[in-house]
Amino acid sequence: MGSAITTSGLGKTFITRTGPVEAVRDLTFEVGKNEVIGLLGPNGAGKTTTMRMLSTLEQPTAGTATIAGHDLRHDPRGVRQSIGLVAQSGGSRPTATVRDELLLQARLHRLSDPMAQAETMMKAFELTELAARPTMTLSGGQRRRLDLAIGLIHAPQVIFLDEPTAALDPPSRNELWGHIRALRARADVTVVLSTHHLDEADALCDRVLILDHGKLIAEDSPARLKQRLGNDVITIDAGLRDDQVATRTLASIADLPHVRDVRRTGNELRIGCENAEGLLTRVVLTLHDAGIDMHGLQVAHPSLDDVFLALTGHTTAQER
Repeated sequence: MGSAITTSGLGKTFITRTGPVEAVRDLTFEVGKNEVIGLLGPNGAGKTTTMRMLSTLEQPTAGTATIAGHDLRHDPRGVRQSIGLVAQSGGSRPTATVRDELLLQARLHRLSDPMAQAETMMKAFELTELAARPTMTLSGGQRRRLDLAIGLIHAPQVIFLDEPTAALDPPSRNELWGHIRALRARADVTVVLSTHHLDEADALCDRVLILDHGKLIAEDSPARLKQRLGNDVITIDAGLRDDQVATRTLASIADLPHVRDVRRTGNELRIGCENAEGLLTRVVLTLHDAGIDMHGLQVAHPSLDDVFLALTGHTTAQER
């Protein structure tokens, strides 16, 4: 299959008034051609900085990378010609019409028939009826479809999607998911998307790279990452007022058969296990014997949120 992206020791340090800040540290990974890869993590994890480096918008301060066969440091122009980028903020001119914006992009890329390519992209992303509309009048979902069309108009080998569904309502988000899924069926493009919505990565990505504090902490398919936690997750809302009692009780639960992982976040317990139904009675009795009240209980298959919590001790939504 070959590689679309390789990085080795990639890093970015920003110099601030209070001193150097490592936004990305020692990032080494490989992306195969035609893969859909997710960069996951909370705000500040290094996702956007990584994308900006790989798309030549930020100079790395350490390491090397090759994108679509072009060296990031020595051939940035070759990289730019081979990629598309859909940034969080988009990039279309507010007063330009949808058709004019696509025409401009086609001409900037020196395509042989700009009008034909603009029409093709409008049809592919359901923008034909909006062709004469100024982009500032589009809804959030319509604007993101236009951003995708702009990013793909020159048939790049790699496209970067930075938080592609940020601020979209659920129907628009699901609609955009459909367009991203359609990219998976194409044999000529590699997709790298960043998101802090882990259900999004689970639904769309062949493989995910989990970042936290600028470091790569896990890398695998969503299914295999979830398998590491066991088949089930028991979530309990418990009255954990005494930290010493809570610590002893968590240790007792961790020693039960089929328990793989026990995590506490505030008053919430998450227990990764192989057989929730066979374990529930013993967990409930352990809490009861410790004098800990239960206010709610749920059994679910593990999600990428559970994986992230197990790896980092916090969720992607938590402020750090």
